[in-house]
Amino acid sequence: MTPRGSTTIDTTVEATTGATPDATISEVYVPDTALAAVERLRTLGEVHVWWWPLGDRTDPADHAVLDAVERGRARRFHAEADAAAFTATRAGARRAIAGLLGITPGEVGLGRRICPGCGDPEHGPPSVVRPPVPLAVSLSRTAGIGALAVRAGDWVGVDVEALRPVDDNLADVVLTPSERAYVMGRPRGPERDAAFHRTWTRKEAVVKAVGLGLLGMELHALDVRPADPGPVEVVHTYRSETTRWEVRDLAVPGPWSVSLARPLGSALGEVRLHAPAGEGT
Repeated sequence: MTPRGSTTIDTTVEATTGATPDATISEVYVPDTALAAVERLRTLGEVHVWWWPLGDRTDPADHAVLDAVERGRARRFHAEADAAAFTATRAGARRAIAGLLGITPGEVGLGRRICPGCGDPEHGPPSVVRPPVPLAVSLSRTAGIGALAVRAGDWVGVDVEALRPVDDNLADVVLTPSERAYVMGRPRGPERDAAFHRTWTRKEAVVKAVGLGLLGMELHALDVRPADPGPVEVVHTYRSETTRWEVRDLAVPGPWSVSLARPLGSALGEVRLHAPAGEGT
């Protein structure tokens, strides 16, 4: 018997939660609210992005939202601030996805997709494995802030970075010549710092969206046109395969840079930026 408000589908789920592979599922129940939400996202081409502040101490309410594997990961952090950031980010993601799909946070299962480059299940992009609906998700966190991006389909990338003084040596390693000329041509201080981190988060959003991370394309070869306020089209090449991405900067209050990447060639609907989880939309 199918539970009220659910639909029976035949599917095979291959993902991991932490390091433990999920069993193959031949028949699963997917809440009708979740199916409707994904179909709406697909039809409208929307991307939803949530952000939330990160504190130095673990909130018991966040810890209660995590599953057993995530709680184990949280315990392995040596610094309390790192454990708190991980816990808040995973809890925030569960709450946001649950709200989008019309289910409870405890019904959301987070895992990883198989790496599209090498087939390794340990370092692929994050995924929603329960309920098994076709959602692309991306998570990022830095000092003071965490973020989540969600869209229907396969690929999306979000990156957040705290603004800090530019490291000239790092700039030499990760910027293309044209990017370096633009960034280092800004006055030293807040303007240069903002230009560098806009460039950095755009690059990271793309490599996360591709699903290969830094294995896919060296950052100093990926040009994200920081002088252009965006959205910009960015070309990524891996093993002679070229993909094209729309990359845009997102404005959040505070000393952070946030960028989002999604594939071109699909319906590009609204990007909806949400307030912190639990504080409205």
